[in-house]
Amino acid sequence: MIIEQIETERLIIRKFTSNDANDLYDILGDAETMKYCEPAYDFEKTKDFLQSFCIGRNGAVAVLHKQSQKVIGYILFNEIDPSIYEMGWLFNRSYWRQGYAYEACKAVIDYAFRELNAHKVFAETVDGVKSVGLMQKLGMKLEGTHRSQTKDNDGNPANLYLYGLLAEDWGN
Repeated sequence: MIIEQIETERLIIRKFTSNDANDLYDILGDAETMKYCEPAYDFEKTKDFLQSFCIGRNGAVAVLHKQSQKVIGYILFNEIDPSIYEMGWLFNRSYWRQGYAYEACKAVIDYAFRELNAHKVFAETVDGVKSVGLMQKLGMKLEGTHRSQTKDNDGNPANLYLYGLLAEDWGN
């Protein structure tokens, strides 16, 4: 795992533990949250994903709300090579539109550039509204659009957008 722990004003970003299953299910079990990913997970699939990917492969970090001590988010943080990192995120719908995703993603990006000497951080989305707005707010630039590359869970064609951020542009 690349990230041990990062603390922000309202959040703690840390490794997942097996005790996070219920909170992670609140995220992955929600059909609206999962609309552009895959069908919502049942509790058993959530536990399997937590153990095999989040803990077993250290493929993601938990976003813990300090005040409630609840895991409210999941951030994929994947080393593609030592200087390039892929990010992705899902947050509990009850915590949307309150700046938590921005706060957490900004902290992870800052960590990538300052502590890991990353050259680039990138993310993909099919959601043309929420995630794109967050990526732009984080300073990411549109690098490509794959038209009708995928489908949402209702079977509707969806574009895939690739956004990236270079170290030289971070903080400018």
